Amino acid sequence: MPDPAVPPTPPVLLTSLLAREDLSLRRIAGPEDAGTVVHWVHTSEMADPYPYLLGGELLLTAGVHIPEAAGSGTYFDDYVSRIVAAGGAALGFGVAPVHDTVPRALVAACETHGLPLLEVPPQTTFSGVARAVWQLMSQSRLAELRRVTEAQQSLTSAASRPDPVPSVLRQLAQRLGGWAVLYGPEGAEIAGAGRRPGDEVREALAGLAEVVRPDRPTPPVGAASQTGSTPRTHSTGAQASEPEAAPSRSAHGPALPAGRQPPTDPGRPSPSPTSATDTVAGTHLAAYALGAGRGFVLGVATPQRAPGDHTVVSVAAVLLSLLTGEQQSGTGAARSSALVRLLLGAAPEEVAPLLGGERWVVVQARPDGTGPADAVAASALGAALGSALVDPAGDVVRVLVPADRAPAPLPGWTLGVSAAVAPHDWPAADTQAARALARARATRTPLLRHAPRPALADLVPPDEAAAHARTLLAPVTAHPALTETLRTWLSLHGSWDRTAVALSVHRNTVRQRITRCATLLETDLEDPDVRMELWFALRHI
Repeated sequence: MPDPAVPPTPPVLLTSLLAREDLSLRRIAGPEDAGTVVHWVHTSEMADPYPYLLGGELLLTAGVHIPEAAGSGTYFDDYVSRIVAAGGAALGFGVAPVHDTVPRALVAACETHGLPLLEVPPQTTFSGVARAVWQLMSQSRLAELRRVTEAQQSLTSAASRPDPVPSVLRQLAQRLGGWAVLYGPEGAEIAGAGRRPGDEVREALAGLAEVVRPDRPTPPVGAASQTGSTPRTHSTGAQASEPEAAPSRSAHGPALPAGRQPPTDPGRPSPSPTSATDTVAGTHLAAYALGAGRGFVLGVATPQRAPGDHTVVSVAAVLLSLLTGEQQSGTGAARSSALVRLLLGAAPEEVAPLLGGERWVVVQARPDGTGPADAVAASALGAALGSALVDPAGDVVRVLVPADRAPAPLPGWTLGVSAAVAPHDWPAADTQAARALARARATRTPLLRHAPRPALADLVPPDEAAAHARTLLAPVTAHPALTETLRTWLSLHGSWDRTAVALSVHRNTVRQRITRCATLLETDLEDPDVRMELWFALRHI
């Protein structure tokens, strides 16, 4: 049976057509398959309609072509077999004016060949059936557009959340009713959402992701697909001088556009398609190379493929391309040059102009949820702050931001921001940001900035103040945990609970450390004068 030349219109379920009360159509033969669809309607009184069918039609006939002796021969069997061979979806037989009933031999032939046969009553015109099909198509198209629009809005909203990549994948999996996964440049699963499929499907999807990953080597001749099926691949890499042709299919690796020859050197990279599809164990698979060109791939596995799915996944792929792409605060070449110069001994102030600014702030951030931020979420944070200089170190993400880009509070993050400094003061700014972050977490403030201002302590020469601080705090400076606990506790006015939150320890641990500090310093920490002196001293170490 030839493949139907499907028109660019949504198909109509045959069951939806039968449910139209105004038509009163009745199925009298053929399989009751809920998935049977109609792509268009065609009326013909030809004895052999095969040459005039493209496939997918509901063929309507009043039986004018039926000879009088048709019931005693093979006429109906030949007639139905030709419709099935042409790919017809169903046959509608109009009762009256030629025939009072549907011929029994036609019913038997449709049962034999598995062709749905509908009885069209006298009050229903063929043009009325065609109009009903077009109406159902229009409703289906409207529903598809509405679904795509709602999906685009929800995906865009998910991309603006504090955890944009997992949120987009969750929303995509929910919209498709399947599984969505983001693969990293090395092929590892970075994040996934939805109903996780079995091992066979996951392995097949991972293999499909390798088909679209950029710069993959040409598979050896004769290498078979892991799934044993042939993926459909789509490439957009045609040169401007040659028209893009339909992709060919190959069982020995990714398909190449027609008219191109694969590289003769087996070690030479071959052009990668931008998307590929496959079906394994009744599950529809699709892989999309994300546009950043860094090796990220979006994979989806769905139990069924509905109209509009490709458009919905394409929207998600665009958003994920933006989220996983490198955000430019300067060219990548300039940043690489700055790194090389620093490694070779250049001073920070010499390389700062290459990075995009003369004065900078350091931002330290922690996600409000449990657990550290992953690399993709950290990259999204840097994009929101306007900088690609991101360091996701442990529980804290550090971002170096040009001073002219004032950081603002971000949903889902707690930020500590340093004062604007010159490059040679970056280490001091990092310390300022860390302290601001600790205080912001303790006070449950989305963003706190370090704001130095002249004070009485500034009247003391810095070298003398530092010498006094070292002497006064010598008993506790040998224990960094004690020093940081004392500093945080004093900054929070002696609050045990807030200090515990800021340091991520139990409040009893804070009490024990402060008691230990009081013992080592041989002083009364309840005395405000003592607290003030210790605070001034801590600012100089």
